[in-house]
Amino acid sequence: MSDAQPTSDDSAREPASLRVPGADGLSLRILAWSTDGVPLLFVHGFGNEAHIWDDFVPALAPHYAVHALDWRGHGASDWHPSGAYDWDDHLRDLEAVVAHMGWERFVLCGHSLGGRVSLLFAGRHPEKLAGLVVVDTGPEHDPRGQVRIRMDAEAHPSPTFASVAEYETMLAHQYVAATSSAIRRMAKHGLRARDDGRFELVMDPKLRDFGRANLDADELARRDRELTERLWKACETVPCPVLVVRGAASDILAPDVADAMEERIAN
Repeated sequence: MSDAQPTSDDSAREPASLRVPGADGLSLRILAWSTDGVPLLFVHGFGNEAHIWDDFVPALAPHYAVHALDWRGHGASDWHPSGAYDWDDHLRDLEAVVAHMGWERFVLCGHSLGGRVSLLFAGRHPEKLAGLVVVDTGPEHDPRGQVRIRMDAEAHPSPTFASVAEYETMLAHQYVAATSSAIRRMAKHGLRARDDGRFELVMDPKLRDFGRANLDADELARRDRELTERLWKACETVPCPVLVVRGAASDILAPDVADAMEERIAN
């Protein structure tokens, strides 16, 4: 990985790719576009990687020290050997990254998986955040989206693709508002070639059950209830300005949940 340090005029350039320590002895990849201003950290959703935020960088890098993290098991970050991918595993990674970077206060922007972990971080470390952006997720998920995601995971337990174009077609159906250049970039950074000529996702297959394969139904239900309570509490107590972003066609963040988040968030 590059040890190059970004400068204040790097917003249109390739980011520096840095290794930072996560929890459990893992090494994580963080992209850094600029160093001037308040730190801004992007954290991606399930199955994505840090470059998914590239389109936002040119507008933000002149004003913030912009970084984006690959979660454990994603992109160029280490895979956990025993598949520890629960919410608190990601939270511990985020805490380790923030400590390593020496950020006293920063802006955190998370999508989906990253949005929920960002809320958990806000609930535990409210003093660290100068601002919080939560994109298309919340304390409760729309049952329609949960069913869709589960059916997709069951239908494609270890998805591979005959070509990059095949994956781009799938992405275009998932991200209906994405530009063609964004789709190509997601495919470029999200796939790797296998020895047999097919392409696979740059993510640990164990991620598809979030490290919960050995838990029974009662324990899963208990953990889900606890997570929901923690996320709502974070909404009610986070002191910094918060922006909740919901996609118009989202089947993950229901309108009534987004409205309830707005009501409970003080800022």
